[in-house]
Amino acid sequence: MMYGDHMNGWGYGFMTVGMLLFWALLIFTIILVVRYLPGRDHRPPPPPPPKPPAEGAEQILAERFARGEIDEKEYRHRLAVLRNETTPTP
Repeated sequence: MMYGDHMNGWGYGFMTVGMLLFWALLIFTIILVVRYLPGRDHRPPPPPPPKPPAEGAEQILAERFARGEIDEKEYRHRLAVLRNETTPTP
């Protein structure tokens, strides 16, 4: 490749091809890094989950009783009020 202290035509050709490959690889790597950085997801967010059907007042009351938030006496009183069996007393 060297002719004395100068490069011949093949040396310049290999150097040109080598530099083109180097820059192509560098640009390709930069594009990949930028494209796949975490937090740069360009997909639309998934749709929100469907809302559950509206719960009835009796079901909510039963869940509160099951969790222990209210006692049996209060549960039965409120259930009766919901079913209009008795009128609430102040």
